[in-house]
Amino acid sequence: MSTDADRETKPEIKTTNRALDRRSILLGGTTLAAASALGAAAPIRIAQAQQRPAAKPNIVFILMDNLGYGELGVYGGGITRGAPTPRIDRLAAEGTRLTNFNVEAQCTPSRSAIMTGRFAIRSGTHSVPIGEGLEGLTQWEVTIAKLLSAAGYATAAFGKWHLGSTDGRLPNDQGFDEWYGIPRTTDEAFWPSDAAAKAASVPFEPVMEGRKGEKSRALGVYDLDQRRLIDAEITRRTIDFMQRSAGTGKPFYAYVPFTQVHFPTLPNLAFAGKTGFGDFPDALAEMDAHVGEILDAVDSLGIRDNTIVVFTSDNGPEATWPWQGSSGPWRGYYFTHMEGSLRVPFIIRWPNRIPAGRVSNEIVHEVDTFTTLAAIAGATIPADRAIDGVDQADFLLGKSETSNREGFPVYVADRLEAVKWRNWKIVFYDEQRDWWTPPTKLGEPKAFDLITDPKEEYPATGLRSTWISKPAMNIVVEFEKSLKKYPPIAPGTPDPYSPPTR
Repeated sequence: MSTDADRETKPEIKTTNRALDRRSILLGGTTLAAASALGAAAPIRIAQAQQRPAAKPNIVFILMDNLGYGELGVYGGGITRGAPTPRIDRLAAEGTRLTNFNVEAQCTPSRSAIMTGRFAIRSGTHSVPIGEGLEGLTQWEVTIAKLLSAAGYATAAFGKWHLGSTDGRLPNDQGFDEWYGIPRTTDEAFWPSDAAAKAASVPFEPVMEGRKGEKSRALGVYDLDQRRLIDAEITRRTIDFMQRSAGTGKPFYAYVPFTQVHFPTLPNLAFAGKTGFGDFPDALAEMDAHVGEILDAVDSLGIRDNTIVVFTSDNGPEATWPWQGSSGPWRGYYFTHMEGSLRVPFIIRWPNRIPAGRVSNEIVHEVDTFTTLAAIAGATIPADRAIDGVDQADFLLGKSETSNREGFPVYVADRLEAVKWRNWKIVFYDEQRDWWTPPTKLGEPKAFDLITDPKEEYPATGLRSTWISKPAMNIVVEFEKSLKKYPPIAPGTPDPYSPPTR
């Protein structure tokens, strides 16, 4: 149902749609010509910042939604997927690219892991919330935004949140100075055009914005029209935030969780038909262009050398036709323990600090970004809870050739489905083809050598391979010990939360 805020902003949203039909985004250019601002029609002017380099680096953390390993040109996609990705490919050449970067298997747990440095099983966020009930992170969790804010950073989130959709659990309640985007997920964009949903008076997901210390407000309904527009607006607001922050000389953290290429994978009208191969490649072209806009803004502001840019994805690709994604050389989709679910692109650039053109197959997990970025920024990691992320600064800065991590437990929802150790994976559940149906637990675990068997088709057999179980299962044993020491937060736990005394 529409709110007063919806009705107040509806004319602007309609004007935005008309404006977008008349203008286009220049692919890889420096001008964001998407007049798609929800309430902001003025063009962006990027001025050269007159400032000395900040002591602490700026951080731009770009997170795509359901972008599989096999979509980008530098990961074997690009033209083979119908859409070259020149700007992101160039970013990879200018920084370090990982081929064994691992994430959680679903959207909400993955975002939770990035925000807290903790595996989502700990935080009550191990599954995508469906239906009614309190969802998201408790305020007790310490997000990377809270850490960096305390370390003197300006912080902002622009895009998809999916870690709580009620007051108290939105980004401006979790350490961000400002935010814009959707509180939940893109498939809800279908609802406003569903006659049955309208008749049932189902509340539709809003596009929102908010500031720290204030209540977030709805700007309008997130429908299929806004689904096409939102990533252009995310880009515009990100550039505006960087411009404002660079002008003050204060370091900034921009968390940019785009909505593409989550289904429905509908491109901005400026990109519709651009590739000639349909909506999904058109959306990939749009993605590459928006990343290029942000990178060009970093250059124009004169802050390139002191800005860390991260590009990655929350989980493996879509399994939903016709928006099915590619997991590249791996097998499987999100919501599974397969490598196609866990391995996603990861590129990081920090000129003259992080080696350019480097490619590594060392194991890194997304929880490590929390600890690593906090260490680089001089932020203090909380000591009163389990933090699963390890500091990978020396590895990423090229001071070490090896990761500080050898493996990790693989949870899908609240099930421990596998464990990864070095180039091996031990799985406790059968492979999952229908990602909505829980898999069957195996009578005996299977072990796969991911170097010789990247598609996990031929489990190791015979006594010669049983030695793998000891180091791999040590990871499980130690993790289960930590769950006893620090009991997990149950999903739906209300605020205020305090951990049980030990």
